[in-house]
Amino acid sequence: MKRLKLDRLLAITMALLNQTRVSATELAERFEVSLRTIYRDMESINLAGIPIISFPGSDGGYEILSGYRVDKQILSIDDFSSICGALRGAKTATNNADIDGLLERIGALMPNKPGSFDSSVSLDFSPSPSDKEKIKPLHQAIKELRLVRFEYWDFKGKESLRTIEPMGLFLKGYAWYIYGYCLDRNDFRVFRLSRMADPVVLAEKFVRRDYTLQDVERQFMSKADFNRVGATLRFDPAIRTRVRDEFGFDKLTINADGTIDVEAKYSSKERAIQNILSYGVNVQVLEPPEIQEELRIIVTEMLSHYS
Repeated sequence: MKRLKLDRLLAITMALLNQTRVSATELAERFEVSLRTIYRDMESINLAGIPIISFPGSDGGYEILSGYRVDKQILSIDDFSSICGALRGAKTATNNADIDGLLERIGALMPNKPGSFDSSVSLDFSPSPSDKEKIKPLHQAIKELRLVRFEYWDFKGKESLRTIEPMGLFLKGYAWYIYGYCLDRNDFRVFRLSRMADPVVLAEKFVRRDYTLQDVERQFMSKADFNRVGATLRFDPAIRTRVRDEFGFDKLTINADGTIDVEAKYSSKERAIQNILSYGVNVQVLEPPEIQEELRIIVTEMLSHYS
């Protein structure tokens, strides 16, 4: 009950910050409590040191003393818009209802300015349907400090059963990851959600270790060499739009016959092969010879399935 009252007092304070005047009836309806409770809440807010002024009459209500109002100019309207845009993007990924309340509290601190405060940049972090099913229980496990067990396949296809102390979810490029302490490897690890299967939140709880997303960046992401393997590729003009999307305009060389040459970089030969095969007959590998040979073997094996 105390927690509910504290939440209501905070919400009322934010409502008073966000509006010039609010009636007791409006607050009672909004929080589904009696007028008597609202009167007691106003006394509690006053006792907490926030001066509340009451105005009688048909247009009366409550206001926070104008001279006491929080300075909302620390952040600009563009700053607030960017924060709100990022939070809305996060909600598309997690469906976390708490974000709605956070958006409302941030809105209470925004500078008074007519017009919409929507961000000029819209962010949508929506994961794939498969990943989205995993994000909600994993997010709950992180909040409740509960162990998670799941099957995992690494990029070479090796399967293992893992139990981790989940610490956080993050989006990198187009892929979602979870990081935490792996009890099977006795070390911190990062797992890609698309490679996880059947995650189960266990009843067993854990004490969070001193490890952050910044530590993840230093230990794993910053050390990853995404330029380990190079390949010179020649693409058919028919797929130039996809080539531009993936490699960018500045990395393309347009030949007289319309074909497109690209100096591509990959983190491994396996990833290079996988990406090149996705272009089908619309790509030719000019260099290096080892990738040409690997592709020749794969294509020959594929052909044997249909001969």
